Amino acid sequence: MESVADQRDGGATRRDFIYIATGAFAAIGAAAAMWPVVDQWNPDASTLAGASIEVDLSPIQSGQAITVLWRGKPLYIRHRTPEDIAKAKATPISDLKDPYARVLEAPDDLPATDENRTKAGKENWLIMIGICTHLGCLPKGQSPGDPKGEYDGWFCVCHGSVYDTAGRIRKGPAPRNLDIPPYQFIGEQKIKIG
Repeated sequence: MESVADQRDGGATRRDFIYIATGAFAAIGAAAAMWPVVDQWNPDASTLAGASIEVDLSPIQSGQAITVLWRGKPLYIRHRTPEDIAKAKATPISDLKDPYARVLEAPDDLPATDENRTKAGKENWLIMIGICTHLGCLPKGQSPGDPKGEYDGWFCVCHGSVYDTAGRIRKGPAPRNLDIPPYQFIGEQKIKIG
């Protein structure tokens, strides 16, 4: 037969488990109830959509490229070589699939010249939204070993779209040039995007 002391020990162990389980469920419930209150302190989507970022360009050597995120989208920033610029400037508009520059916050009918897709005096810097205009893939061409296509720009391996050194569509199913985000130079080697 169990003694009263044994029952008390067994009962206390079961009772402790029930207390711990009840406390754990209460803590989880309180955290779940507090989440909406804490989440409301975050900025809303419209505030985040208008956010701007600053990028220091000084570490990027001629011929190199980096990718940064802006508004949840990849931005391709390439420090173009004189050869890249010469190729882009030598291409007549009549050779392009899309004759429009696609510069956000600029007139829709702006011609797709290299000068319209870069900033005057800073033609060596090309800043674009790195999303293929066909089905939203990320074109290759940012890393040294990436395929860049026959125009030495970017190549979308998903469906074969080829962009030139100014980010203009030259071949493949993509209907439009890569978009140019609104940006400005705020120093010799620093840009503000958005």
